[in-house]
Order: sequence, then C-alpha cells, then structure tokens
Amino acid sequence: MDKDQFPIFLVATPGLEKALCREAHELGFSEPRPVVGGVEISGGWDEVWRANLQLRGAGRVLVRIASFRASHLAQLDKRARAVAWGDVLREDVPVRVEASCRKSKIYHSGAAAERVQKAIAQELGAPIADGADVRVLVRIENDLCTISIDTSGEGLHRRGHKLEVNKAPMRETMAALLLRECGYTGNEPVLDPMCGSGTLVVEAAEIALGLEPGRSRPFAFEHLAGFDPAAWTAMKQTRQSRDTAFLFYGSDRDAGAVRMSIANSERAGTSPVTRFAQTPVDLLERPEEPAGLVIVNPPYGSRLGDRKKLYPLYGALGQVLKTRFSGWRVGMVTSDRALAQATGLAFGKPGASIDNNGLRIALYRTGPLP
Repeated sequence: MDKDQFPIFLVATPGLEKALCREAHELGFSEPRPVVGGVEISGGWDEVWRANLQLRGAGRVLVRIASFRASHLAQLDKRARAVAWGDVLREDVPVRVEASCRKSKIYHSGAAAERVQKAIAQELGAPIADGADVRVLVRIENDLCTISIDTSGEGLHRRGHKLEVNKAPMRETMAALLLRECGYTGNEPVLDPMCGSGTLVVEAAEIALGLEPGRSRPFAFEHLAGFDPAAWTAMKQTRQSRDTAFLFYGSDRDAGAVRMSIANSERAGTSPVTRFAQTPVDLLERPEEPAGLVIVNPPYGSRLGDRKKLYPLYGALGQVLKTRFSGWRVGMVTSDRALAQATGLAFGKPGASIDNNGLRIALYRTGPLP
C-alpha cells in the first residue's frame, strides 16, 4: 500500500452514486468515478480526513489497503499475514473484522473473518474485540479478496445533532443529495411542509451557512496509525462558516415532530435561520421570501399507513402549492408515481430509483410553478 496515494471508496445510497460523484468533484477530490454502491477516488490520509469532514452525501469512507486472489482458506491466511497491517492499524487499538463472500470458492464468511483476525492478532499484536471502533472489512468476490478499513466509524449520516427522530426518518446523507438533485446550492429559501424531525430543513440551512457535516463528531481514523491530531485540528479550523440572507422553514401537523425539529436545529447551530411551526398542509402559507425550493418527503403507503388514504393528502398538498407558491420549485420523494400524479403538479421525468432501506423511491421535480 502506497502511504501517499491509495484507493478510497465513498459509500453512496444506491441510486445516488452519480450525485455523490458530482459532490466529490466539486469539492476537489481526485478523479471521482461512480460505480455500483459508491464512488472511487484516490488520495492520501489528508483526503480521507477531508472526505469524512466535508462530504455531505457519503455514507462511509473506506480505504482499500490490500487486494489479492484467494481460492482457499490457507491461501487467504498466508496472504493476509503479508499485509502491512502496521502501516494502518495500531497494536494497542482493538479491531473487529467483518467478511462477506460471493461467487467464490471461499464461501464461509465467518471462517474468512477468523483467518484475517488471526493474521492481525499474530502479525501486529492488535487485540480483536466485537465492539471495537476500528473495523476491517474483507470482501471476497469471484475469488478476489479486497481488504478495506472503515475510516468513518458510525455512519456519516450521524452528524451528531439529530438525537430525536420520528417514524421513518430520512438520513442526512440522502437529504443532502436530494437537495443537490433539486439544484439547491444554499442560495435560496427552502420549505418542507411535512418536515418530520427536520432533516431536510436543517441540512439545507447547514449548506447555506457553510457548516461542515463532520464538524461535531469523532471518526474511526482518529484511532489509526499515523493519525496527526494537530493536523486534523488545523483542517477543521480552515473552513469558515458564512451568513445567509435566507430562512429555512419546516412545518408538520404533529406537535411532537415540530418539537423534535426545533431541538435538532438548535443542536446543529442552525436555529437562527430555521423556523418550524405546527401547520396542516391545507393551512400552509407562502413565506415572505423570494421564491425558492419546496422539498417534501410525504408518507407513502408502503412506508406508513394505507396508500389509499394518502391520495387526498397529496391532492391537498398539490393544490396549496399551485395556488400559493408561484415561482417556487418543488422536489417530492415518493415510492409511487400515482401518488406523485395525485398532486396535479407538472413533474418532469422522475430521478433514478433510490434504495431507501429496501424500499425503492424516486425524486420528482418541477420547474418554477406558474
């Protein structure tokens, strides 16, 4: 493994790989390439730190440390022992190993994990522990073994601010990429009329304020060999937040959702520019702002409740937006084209199919409403 330049894999929500690739390109990462399940880039450890700190849409940041052929366990054991574990792992930091096998002569993932655990323990001396913060990932596919380190730890959607959630919450990483797919860059107001725990509103406000998504949380790379705390602190202090002239609105008919949104926004440091209110859809009013983006993740029948009961809700939302939100664009997430059509809004072609925890959803977008 080249210590200065190595493969880095940015995990994406399936269906949003191209959106994450565009974000990585705009942030200056080297030659990002979308593949199934994520985006490939290359770089050194400073790029790994920066990816964890700055990328809003990545679910995790993995570092590829070794790749070799292995058609039986003895071969896996031998080649795993040849990996330069000390270049990445520390002998005093516990490690856990997770393995997956697909279309390979080695088919028992538990046995594969055991061999790599033994190699790490005996060659490096690092303790093996089920709950360790540092995670080694072993993937064997078509007899090709790829070994990676999860440098993130907890998933990157865990920004450290959303401690309160309602049913079927949206992950912050997905929210960021959906905003991006709607053309949002932080230069307009945003309104979510079914805000739940406030994820889309808070994410939009953070983007407008220039707040880095990883600013408030720890990462697994802080426990790896060669980590430089002073350089990491300097990196976090480099980027300055900015002011915004816009406000970001969330409403929901449920008082508990509004309370959660307010608390989550306060923890994120966005409360000066967010406004939340308990408001049913039919009473929604246009803010006294320039036209911006309405983005909404309504309930869908396969997620919450009975689908047939949702048509009136979608119809009412569409009617309010058509009559009160002239000039605003609309982005709507749903699993059912018929529900989107029930709004009566002039949606264009839906975006790519997105895997939301096993449920296929898509983003429907309008141009500025007449």
